[in-house]
Amino acid sequence: MTTTNPVVDAARVELLLHELRLPSIRLMWAKLAEQSDKEGWPAARFLAVLAEHEMADRGRRRFERHLLEARLPAGKTLATFEFEAVPMVSKAQVMALASGDAWLKKGANILLFGPPGGGKSHLSAALGLTLVENGWRVLFARTTDLVQQLQVARRELALESAIAKLDCYDLLILDDIAYVTKDQAETSVLFELIAARYEQWGKIFPDQAMTLAAIDRLVHHSTILEMNVESYRRREALDRKRGRGRPPTHATINKTENAEN
Repeated sequence: MTTTNPVVDAARVELLLHELRLPSIRLMWAKLAEQSDKEGWPAARFLAVLAEHEMADRGRRRFERHLLEARLPAGKTLATFEFEAVPMVSKAQVMALASGDAWLKKGANILLFGPPGGGKSHLSAALGLTLVENGWRVLFARTTDLVQQLQVARRELALESAIAKLDCYDLLILDDIAYVTKDQAETSVLFELIAARYEQWGKIFPDQAMTLAAIDRLVHHSTILEMNVESYRRREALDRKRGRGRPPTHATINKTENAEN
């Protein structure tokens, strides 16, 4: 008759869990096993509890990883966005868009228009955060920064690879797109990025001179949110001057734009 050695068995379990890359189970299996023995759990219940903990921990780690890679500006949430200050934007519509299921799966777009400081960066970042929380992969980038990265990739003959990496994201949030100059090199890499995310464009608009037609198609498949309101920054500056400004810890819009179209 073979006798078991609890110490040896525990060490073997630790080794197996390490090899199987199950860090959460490895961390808590001993404690749960002790509880299971005391309370007389069926084996299926013990395994289910371990698996649930592992799944929950994986979901947490995935969220943290996706949040880090999203590069979203801090503090921009739907809870801190002042919908009452932008009455032309429907809160119900924004909350529906935040699920992402209806429009992201179809490859549709959201376009935000409005004057500088009107809340476009805040709202787009808040949508991005909610989508990350719902399991989507998002990247928030100032358009000028992204264009510069793509230009470097082009010079290094790695543009196709750079665009392919961006294609891993379900959503690209292009902030301050109006700041992209009319320089041919900048507009061309931006067009290639957009075209790559809409594969049909390569068949319909093979010539970059037809950018306007491509933009028309982009708008046709978009939800457009017009935010023609007074600048948050200007309003807050006036409120502070009058002594009734919001606390500095409250979310604000950190966005620089010119007022030119």
